[in-house]
Amino acid sequence: MQAKGTFQVKSFTPTEVVPDPAISTALPVGISLMEKQFEGEVRGRSATLFTAAFDQTAGAGTYLAMESFEGTLNGRSGAFNFVHSASTSGTDRSAEFFLIVPGSGTAELAGITGTGGISVDADGTHHIEFEYELG
Repeated sequence: MQAKGTFQVKSFTPTEVVPDPAISTALPVGISLMEKQFEGEVRGRSATLFTAAFDQTAGAGTYLAMESFEGTLNGRSGAFNFVHSASTSGTDRSAEFFLIVPGSGTAELAGITGTGGISVDADGTHHIEFEYELG
């Protein structure tokens, strides 16, 4: 099955985490907490733990995110986790990874497995797509 939607970031809160001992690399590492709101065949909200090694000036780096989603996919309600990551050189997305965490589904989404993807239009519209099966 497939479900597509758009989303908006409702909050993005950087969190101060400093390793001890500190390790200095060419790209600073940051951790943030995010909340997203979804519309379309994917409807609901997510809480996200977002980690990135990113150069704000160049817009280049790599992120890794773990999301807890609550809402509906194609009208079926429940919650589940998904993980995704990608790299960018500033104008592209590469090495994308996206996975629904096996065993994380609840209610009508119990047994959900699958993959998906995220894309961003030139106007800044964020899209999400899930390719999934219900067990």
